[in-house]
Amino acid sequence: MRIARFAGDDDPQFGVVGEEDGTPTIAVLKGDPLYAGIELTGQKVALEDVRLLAPVIPRSKVLGIGRNYAAHAAELGNDLPTEPLVFLKPNTSVVGPGDPIVYPRPTKDLHFEGELAVVIGRICRDVPAEDAAKVIFGYTVANDVTARDLQKSDGQWARAKGYDTFCPLGPWIETNLDTSNLRVRTTLNGETTQDGTTADMVFDVPAIVAYVSSFMTLLPGDVILTGTPEGVGPMVVGDTVAVTVAGIGTLVNQVVSYD
Repeated sequence: MRIARFAGDDDPQFGVVGEEDGTPTIAVLKGDPLYAGIELTGQKVALEDVRLLAPVIPRSKVLGIGRNYAAHAAELGNDLPTEPLVFLKPNTSVVGPGDPIVYPRPTKDLHFEGELAVVIGRICRDVPAEDAAKVIFGYTVANDVTARDLQKSDGQWARAKGYDTFCPLGPWIETNLDTSNLRVRTTLNGETTQDGTTADMVFDVPAIVAYVSSFMTLLPGDVILTGTPEGVGPMVVGDTVAVTVAGIGTLVNQVVSYD
């Protein structure tokens, strides 16, 4: 099931993405499915008549997993971690499909990082890896935007990964997905820059959920970015970045100037 958050003539709503007579549609839901469950209103709208928004509203936190693909760690000259390397992105960094990525003034080296993202569906703590699926609501596509020069100069990652617009998510949440071997592909202005698979993760999704929940409570709507394959690189104003994760879809955003 694909769950989208969208805006039309009314306030933002949630719905189930489907098709009717060959036309992509959204069946409108009552409330936020993370809290209200899946209950249809009976109303349907054409997908082309609405604007897709970030499919989840992280009321609490976004977590990232660094250096979770061996080739990516190597391309940046880093050793592989012996346990998941966790960092935080503020929920204010989240934007949706089609929203701009704003290029901040202090950086001269802004990078894209295409990733699979996990959306948590229930309050949980100390989740065994074998039970991870029980606390996951679904999966979406992410771009872990990073000011690479600030990441190096600051010595920690809060500013480099935490600017507003530095966490595009979308286009929707896929609730039923085998994440063991998904292609993750990023293009910059139509040219492929990243082309990897989640099979190459150092720590898979169940291991990540188990590790993170071992030291912090996860809440409904929390998002975990699972790491990026090799091929990350710089973006400049005017560039268009598209991240595709097999089984979910494509997230597209354009870089714009802060001024």
